[in-house]
Amino acid sequence: MSKALYRLGRAAARRPWTVIGVWILVSMLVVGASGAFGRDLEDKFEVPGLDSQNAIDLLSAAQSDRAGLTAQVVVTPIDNTATFFDSAEARTQLADVQAMVAALPNVIGISDPAGALAAGNEPAVASGGISPDGRIALIRVQYPVIDDLSADDLENFKEFGVQAREGSSLQVELSGELFFSFEEPQTGVGEMIGLGAAVIILLLAFGSLIAMGLPIGMALFGLALGVSSMSLVTYLIDIPSWAPQMASMIGLGVGIDYALFLVTRHREFLARGMTVEESVGRAVATAGQAVIFAGGTVVIAILGLAVAGVPALTAAGIATSLIVFIMVVASITLLPAFLGLAGHSINRFGIHRRGHGDGRAVGAGWERWGRHVSRHAWQYAIGVTAFLLVLTAPVLALRLGFPDDGTLPDTRTERRAYDLVAEGFGPGINGPLIVAIDISEDASIVDPLADAIAADAGIAGVAPPEVNLAAGVATVLAFPTTSPQDDATLDTIERLRTDVLPSVLDQSPAVAHVGGATASFADIGNQVNDRLPLFIAAVILLSFFLLTLLFRSILVPLKAALLNLLSIGAAYGVLVMVFQWGWGKSLIGLESTVPIVSFIPMFMFAILFGLSMDYEVFLLSRVREEYLLTGDNDASVIRGIAGTARVITSAALIMISVFLGFVFGDDPTIKMMGLGLATAILVDATIVRVVLVPATMKLMGDANWWLPRWLDRLLPTIDIEGEAGLPLPEMESDPAPMEEPEPALV
Repeated sequence: MSKALYRLGRAAARRPWTVIGVWILVSMLVVGASGAFGRDLEDKFEVPGLDSQNAIDLLSAAQSDRAGLTAQVVVTPIDNTATFFDSAEARTQLADVQAMVAALPNVIGISDPAGALAAGNEPAVASGGISPDGRIALIRVQYPVIDDLSADDLENFKEFGVQAREGSSLQVELSGELFFSFEEPQTGVGEMIGLGAAVIILLLAFGSLIAMGLPIGMALFGLALGVSSMSLVTYLIDIPSWAPQMASMIGLGVGIDYALFLVTRHREFLARGMTVEESVGRAVATAGQAVIFAGGTVVIAILGLAVAGVPALTAAGIATSLIVFIMVVASITLLPAFLGLAGHSINRFGIHRRGHGDGRAVGAGWERWGRHVSRHAWQYAIGVTAFLLVLTAPVLALRLGFPDDGTLPDTRTERRAYDLVAEGFGPGINGPLIVAIDISEDASIVDPLADAIAADAGIAGVAPPEVNLAAGVATVLAFPTTSPQDDATLDTIERLRTDVLPSVLDQSPAVAHVGGATASFADIGNQVNDRLPLFIAAVILLSFFLLTLLFRSILVPLKAALLNLLSIGAAYGVLVMVFQWGWGKSLIGLESTVPIVSFIPMFMFAILFGLSMDYEVFLLSRVREEYLLTGDNDASVIRGIAGTARVITSAALIMISVFLGFVFGDDPTIKMMGLGLATAILVDATIVRVVLVPATMKLMGDANWWLPRWLDRLLPTIDIEGEAGLPLPEMESDPAPMEEPEPALV
């Protein structure tokens, strides 16, 4: 493979405008097709086989309105002394608001608090549409199933809210499942913060404006192409609306990182006196091969998210893998073209003394650090391990779930609606449970079942059952006493399924399922939690196999797997401390404590496995190279650290900056992912790679490279450095060598 990459790199450097032209053409086609034919991204959390999904399937088969999406309009007088009980103006305007929302496209029904008020105060309160103090009115809006809707329906709903507030004496706020399904996370802020930090770090690392600009340009090019393609991928699989932002976070980080490795190797070869074309070719053959390995590992690990059995999570993994794949392809084609175009000007406009960053010298400071760690290996190994275990300990309190609208900033209408509903009706109204009952063989069970549900201690009340005898389906809407993300609500759902419903249905052929958004999120969390150990075991086994293949060792892969677990465990612990316990939550703009989003641990593990493998391979390949030359384990570890630490820490700082940029967005889920990834990379690239790895390798000595002879004979030899089989380097002072024709790129 290194020979093919060598020829590819030389060809791209020789004909840069051809390669760049192909990328521009492909990008224009993708962006144009996306604008003309792309589908809207939408959030479908359908998971076949779960009880909550069975409830939706039952309602959908019966063509029940309850199978569709819902929205809420929450209304209260701006005058704090006015109520709907005593203000005729407020009642009139409430009726006007109802008429406006009922006239929206695709609305198939609304509740009628204004009509209930006409019957009197007590009937209005009893209907559930008016709060007991008369201050807050709740209009429930029913839409059809998500397949019959689009993002336009959310835009129409928002526009209605703007119109309803104009010249009104009422405060009108909006919320509901319609927002969750079609509201796309705000983009731009996190990317810009991360890019700004990456520019500074690359400038300091390379000391050249041009060398800094090439990785940034390549990453932006690849990111634009990847994100634009998302709306086209929806023809194959439904991509959730939050996937592009999540994928951008990962793609931007790995793209700049991969470019950093290639540009560093290219400048090193230039400093040795090679021609530009030769230097680019050898950089792609060596560092490019490592990029392909690292990127492929990330893609495989992320695609492993399909193990969770959650289609939305699988789709997000595909979206992320697509962007990572594009970044890998850009690294070995587009970046070499940029390097060929820049030529020797890559070192121009420098900010450091001559020769800085050319890769010719081993870092003296890092070499001193490696010797220091080697002399105190036991102390560092024990102390750092203990520290990481302390950071990991909060994982024992990990609680999976989904944040509700109460975690959003109060600048969002969904948050204001949530607070008004919780104030007027209780927090459980924000997350109703839908109990779907198959009454095709027993219609008499509905009232006893509704009474049993209402009698449960976790249920504040139930709406009158809706019975469709023709379809053989009944629906009971139950309102918990606690908020959607509260542990007590999850206990209530479990109790309804295991105790309440079976006790009534024991002698009946009727079947009941508990659904609704709250129940659905709880079920997804449980499924992901159940499959997480299997996923982690599979990822660790894969990492062990790959590292054994690369470094022909048993202890090195075993150590890497354990250290990866420590890094990721520490990140999980920090998430618990910040998001569940609230430590420092105000520093990241978090309004309140929230459970850890159920798919975050699995998603983080997949991504961090690939990224940590990247740093592990980069470091250990240099260590093994030194060990094969000298046979001195201690010296090879020190030289390996000295030769790679600067690049690893620069790459890690870029990753951390990109991930932290997303912490400043509004979405708690994106905040969670950004902070978790930034923490894990910080721990992995600093504490683990430059402290714990050299300390443990010093303690294990030559045993690091032990491999049973029978296994050594079975394993194929992989040249991770990519130097084997390449021709002698073409130097600037050499006459032009005779070479085979370069393969065409187009």
